[in-house]
Formats: sequence, C-alpha cells, structure tokens
Amino acid sequence: MRSPVLTLAVAVLATALSRQAQAQTAPPALDSAALRHSIDELRHARGRWQVETEFLNPNGTVARKASGTYHFEWVIEDRMLRGESAIPDLRMVSGILFYVSPGRRVIEMISVGADGVLWTMTGPLGGETRTTQPYKAQGGGEGRLRFTRYNVSADFFESRMEYSEDDGKSWLPGNHQTFRRIRAP
Repeated sequence: MRSPVLTLAVAVLATALSRQAQAQTAPPALDSAALRHSIDELRHARGRWQVETEFLNPNGTVARKASGTYHFEWVIEDRMLRGESAIPDLRMVSGILFYVSPGRRVIEMISVGADGVLWTMTGPLGGETRTTQPYKAQGGGEGRLRFTRYNVSADFFESRMEYSEDDGKSWLPGNHQTFRRIRAP
C-alpha cells in the first residue's frame, strides 16, 4: 500500500510534467493568421464538390480525364472534417480525414483507398501546399507527392498534384483537379 505522501508526490510530479509538456507544445494563439487561414480552408472544403481530374503525362499533357465527387462534413467543428472521394469511372473510392493540428503547427489530410495504403499529406498552418511521407519510387529513389490548392473562390478551387522520385529535388506533373461546389436543391 502506498503512503499518502508518496501518492501526493506522484500526483504533483505528474501535474508538473503535464504542465511542462503543455508549455512546450502550446499551440499558436487562436488569433494567429496562419491558424485562421487553415480553419477557413476546412470551412471552405465542407460540403459536396463535383471534381474533374486530368491525369498528366510527365511533359504536362493530359493522359486521361475522369469525373468524380468529394464530400466533407464536420467531425469536430473548426478542427476536423471527414470525407469521401469517389471517381466511378476508375472504380476509386477513398476515405479522408482533413484537420488542423495547432500544437504541431500543421494542416493535414490523410486518405485511404481500396488498396489500404495510408497517405498523409502535411503542410504548415496557413499554407496551401502539403507533401506526403516518403515512399519507394518505381525507379528506386525516394518518392513524394506534393499537393497545392490555388485559384480559390467561394464555390471553386483548383488543385495541382506533383510527384518527385528524388526526395523533392525535382517535381513532375501528376494531375490537375477542378472542384466546383454542388449546391443543395
């Protein structure tokens, strides 16, 4: 049986360590411009989108086009969306989580498709570009994907996906997507 003094000492130490950890990983102030921008990106993404995807050759010409939809809804307001991407022509469906992590100062999207591969796309708070974790490229190098959102308006935005096979030293075009908001009837 523990003594009351030992129990109190453990509780005080645990509280001190918890406060120290919180201080070291304190999120940016809630009024930071970068955090506000990323929260606005989540708010903007919420809803249903008609998406046209152009899969690109390495020289940037269009190899194939496909239509699909994306849908996002809140899990935790202003922090996390859950979603689904579907491209019926390619029989592709992916589950998505899209969230901000103020403590880590990042905005991330994770996606898992039918192949079971987990992709994590990470970018800085306030940024419009996210990159994936490294993976083994077909040519044997270190591969990465990079996604950039641009040309944003209330009911529209574009996304560019590029890939690297040399750990980000050079980038090639992967796809171009246009997102148009689907209005509810």
